[in-house]
Amino acid sequence: MTAATSLNRGRRAAELAAMAAGEVVDVLVVGGGVTGAGVALDAASRGLSVCLIEAHDIAFGTSRWSSKLVHGGLRYLAKGEVGLAYESAVERGVLMTRTAPHLVRALPQLVALHDSGRRLTEASIMTGLRAGDVMRRIARTPGTVLPGPRRVRAREALALSPGLRRHGLRGGLLSFDGQLVDDARLVLAVARTAAGLGAKVLTRVRATALAGDGAEVRDEVTGTGFGMRARTVVNSTGVWAGQLVPSVRLRPSRGSHLVLDAATVGLTSTALTVPVPGEGNRFVLLLPQHDGRVYVGLTDEAVELPVPDVPEIPPSDVDFLLDVASTVLERPLRTTDVLGTYAGLRPLVETGPGKAVAHSADLSRRHAILVSADGVVTVVGGKLTTYRRMASDAVDAVVRRGGLAARPSRTARLPLVGAAPREAPLAMDVPRRLAAKYGTEASKVLALGMPEVISAATGTTAAEVVWAVRHEGALNADDVLDRRTRIGLVEADRAAALPRVTALVEQTLE
Repeated sequence: MTAATSLNRGRRAAELAAMAAGEVVDVLVVGGGVTGAGVALDAASRGLSVCLIEAHDIAFGTSRWSSKLVHGGLRYLAKGEVGLAYESAVERGVLMTRTAPHLVRALPQLVALHDSGRRLTEASIMTGLRAGDVMRRIARTPGTVLPGPRRVRAREALALSPGLRRHGLRGGLLSFDGQLVDDARLVLAVARTAAGLGAKVLTRVRATALAGDGAEVRDEVTGTGFGMRARTVVNSTGVWAGQLVPSVRLRPSRGSHLVLDAATVGLTSTALTVPVPGEGNRFVLLLPQHDGRVYVGLTDEAVELPVPDVPEIPPSDVDFLLDVASTVLERPLRTTDVLGTYAGLRPLVETGPGKAVAHSADLSRRHAILVSADGVVTVVGGKLTTYRRMASDAVDAVVRRGGLAARPSRTARLPLVGAAPREAPLAMDVPRRLAAKYGTEASKVLALGMPEVISAATGTTAAEVVWAVRHEGALNADDVLDRRTRIGLVEADRAAALPRVTALVEQTLE
């Protein structure tokens, strides 16, 4: 199956040439984030011919800048959006038990309880956690996958999170949610699974204009422009959707994150959920990663259009995250502890006249399927967790609009590349780190016989770089550093690995 799902320079050239020569596909998908990749997979799995184009690289935009959580919609419950919470809980269960169990793990999350905390707030948080667990059971996610919430004593809280402030610690509230090994790898798995079903997945192809029957595009490698023809077109470019379809109105929101060392923070494998002082349903998360880092996030601040390709984090966001996180830690965090930063831009749907909101956090995370006057279908809003449902709804819309003959969606039971039963990766005779990233393909990566470590910070090997070029569509060192391995999240690590990664990529391409 690896050959069928492999993305590389040779396949790109052949498929790009076919589209330039006038091949007509059923569905042209514009945008290579998780939603676009999901649309391509859903359509291809229904028997439709598909071409996906992306101006940069797979997972270049918002999809690689998430908190890496696959969450069950607890926050939506608190706002009374029961349907959205249920949808999130169902899709979390799909990812964790059927489609990508190798990429998602159960993440313990702790709310620390100190003497200074309000007992009423503690009670409301625990009530919310129990309601979330009810939703988990309704969504039929087993308790063996996601255990229920419980209260823990101070001693256990410190064992779970040694960096907690000890003075006044009374215990904590422990719950579980889903966490991705890496969000960019999820997008890549979705895209490669679509490719295995015949979809063309073309990076470095920019859409300059859209219509209901195709697009004008430019090959960003050669600068050549031409037209692509299709029976239907889906715009899944996220916060950039309005640049291609002006009738789409969005209110982008910035979610900022900091990258720190887990030893500095005092975290092991348990996340911390820290209430924002003075706000009833807002939290800062300290999220431990498999590589010894911690992501601290996140903000929810409105940003003005147009938005940049790669957003920057203002100092005010850094200060806010450090200050809130420090309220529960023995050692307050300082700006000198920050190893790196990143921010994602949420494509929230404009509420319309008369529906102004005080905070972008108050905008709904529901997705929307919009059809322009010339027939372009745009899918916006939503969350990474619910990408599959968004994609299914978008394909339903293009099937109706185009009068296409297609089977019902079957992606809820379609394993992604590398997927295996939850217990299978642990039985493999491969390093746990590789099994977590590559699933059933880990042994093939190991078989390349290139164990040289090219980044001490992440443990990434030369074999992973070569695999990224041969099978994962990486065309240059940036693709490897910033999306296939995430070495680039810390600039110092990126600079150290860049020369060797560049050499390996060039050698493999040759």
